[in-house]
Amino acid sequence: MVNGPLTRRNLLLAITAASVLPNTALAEAFVDLEWEDLLPEGQAFVPNVLRGLIPHDEQSLASQQPQSSGVRTDWNGQIVRLPGFIVPIEYSGTGVSAFILVPFVGACVHVPPPPANQLVFVTTEKPYESKGLYEPVNVIGMFGTSSMRTQLAEIGYALSADRIEPYT
Repeated sequence: MVNGPLTRRNLLLAITAASVLPNTALAEAFVDLEWEDLLPEGQAFVPNVLRGLIPHDEQSLASQQPQSSGVRTDWNGQIVRLPGFIVPIEYSGTGVSAFILVPFVGACVHVPPPPANQLVFVTTEKPYESKGLYEPVNVIGMFGTSSMRTQLAEIGYALSADRIEPYT
C-alpha cells in the first residue's frame, strides 16, 4: 500500500493499487466515521429512538437548533466515509450538487436540526441523483471543520465528496 500521509496523490496511488491488489486495499484508503466520532469528548449522542421527539410549534426549525459544544479537528484534511441522509441545498440538472448530510431522517426538514457538530455540508462536482430524503447514503471525500449557516441550520463540518453511494 502507500506509505506517508493520506494526500490526494497518495489516495490516487492507493486506488490504483487497489485495482491490482485484493479488495481489502481500498478499505484502507479512507477513515470510516460514525456520527458519535464528530462530538467532542464527553458530549452525549442522542440515540435514534429519541430523535424526532423534540417538540416544535410554529417557530422555524432552525431557531430550535440546540447549541453545539464544539467540533473535532482530528480528521481535518483526511479522506473519510460517513453515512447519513441528504437534505438538498443546491441542484445541478436533476442531481444534488450541495447538501447537508444529517444523521437521521427528517433532520432540518421535519424536526429541528441537531447541533452544528452533527451536520456536514457536502459539495460534489458530479451531482448525485438522490432518491429522496429517506435514502441513506455513504459519502466519501475530503473532510474538515467549517463554520457556516444556511437557511436550515448552522453547520460545523464540510466534506468535498469524491463519491456518494447508497448505504449498504
